[in-house]
Amino acid sequence: MPGSFTGGCACGAIRYRCSGAPRYMGNCHCRDCQRATGSAYFPAVLMLERDFKLTSGEPTWYQSPADAGHIMKRGFCSSCGSPLFLVNGARSGATVLYAGSLDDPSWYTPGRDIYVASAQPWDIMHADIPKHDGMP
Repeated sequence: MPGSFTGGCACGAIRYRCSGAPRYMGNCHCRDCQRATGSAYFPAVLMLERDFKLTSGEPTWYQSPADAGHIMKRGFCSSCGSPLFLVNGARSGATVLYAGSLDDPSWYTPGRDIYVASAQPWDIMHADIPKHDGMP
């Protein structure tokens, strides 16, 4: 895992840089994340807010309530539509990156699968990663 890394959207309009190590990496299978990614799950990389810096561009934000009632703000590029990161209203001081937005996503290593009760039957999950029906 790199000590610092970069990422951004497909068209390059939005770029970010992170320093320090991710605090969490995992796959969320909730329906909100499925819709936000257009896929089976959201591969999430949690960074401390102080270790995340937007270096160019401004995201468009979409806000919605999470199942626990707090607000989830998802940032995406308004030009190409790439999902980039989210801010979880229940967890201040953190930014959660979409692993697909990393310039080099090959080092992403999920530590668990959450909301597997909502996982799609065609989603084949890694057997060695711990599974949780909701948020542990």
